Amino acid sequence: MDDLAIRLSGQGAGQAYAGPSADLATWRDYVDLLKPRVMMLVVFTGIAGMVAAPGATEGAIHPVIALTAILALTVGAGAAGAINMWFDRDIDAIMPRTATRPIPAGRVAPDAGLTFALFMAAASVYVMGMAVNWMSAGLLAFAIWFYAVFYTMWLKRSTPQNIVIGGAAGAFPPLIGWAAVTGDVTLLPILLFGIIFLWTPPHFWALALVAKSDYGKAGVPMLPNIAGAEVTRVNILAYTVLLALVSILPWALGLTGIIYGVAAWVLSSLYCVSSLEIYMRKSAAAAWRGFGYSIFYLFALFGALIVDKAGLPL
Repeated sequence: MDDLAIRLSGQGAGQAYAGPSADLATWRDYVDLLKPRVMMLVVFTGIAGMVAAPGATEGAIHPVIALTAILALTVGAGAAGAINMWFDRDIDAIMPRTATRPIPAGRVAPDAGLTFALFMAAASVYVMGMAVNWMSAGLLAFAIWFYAVFYTMWLKRSTPQNIVIGGAAGAFPPLIGWAAVTGDVTLLPILLFGIIFLWTPPHFWALALVAKSDYGKAGVPMLPNIAGAEVTRVNILAYTVLLALVSILPWALGLTGIIYGVAAWVLSSLYCVSSLEIYMRKSAAAAWRGFGYSIFYLFALFGALIVDKAGLPL
């Protein structure tokens, strides 16, 4: 708790990583704070949840309101990422993969980055509530809090199960997109939440196998560093099999059509093969391929959902 208080006061080890060059921050640096590459996947799954909602493609939500909801989700997700980047500036400076981020690289001052993030977070929730509905705004606010506070400030540095529990933060966008259209949450968006929740551990553990030494230097208790690579590979395979079963449920329960069903079967089977390769080959190359496929998997699966629900031609 003392360490958390020091960080929230803007002091501590991370403060040293922003020098005079932070005064020269450009708009691109502030865009980088929002983690745009991560945000793309988050927003895409949110759009899929919106399209899957009843009547979405028949005018249940006005196009302007839909675009506003997508913008609010985009900004909110980015704000959560910026808070994460502010808080993690000390460990980001240690790891080569993250050392060039705007705050540890000294392009954005920590206080400026936090102020920007908090403003964007508050604005996204307010706009979502006023322009769309307060159910989606409440879910967005909770998702931001869960990722920025519960995961970033506590789970990430305290338990090797950090990404298992914290994965819930990235699973909220389909719920938010659905709620933006309907004002409620039913079984299908909950299953979509479950898919992303189960996808997150094998996705990040594959990366953690490759970046094990970096996480070790930074003192982040990722599963490979605490339980070992072999246990991590077993967990990747187990979670992937469970993910495959859950990904088929929307079709099996009659909540989606054949397009999604076929895509879920094929993509999930290939994901299981990829995870089996990680387990059998025990190499960084296999883990890196698995990490890359996991990103493709989620984009393709939710893309199939959009095609299925929107009745788009193949």
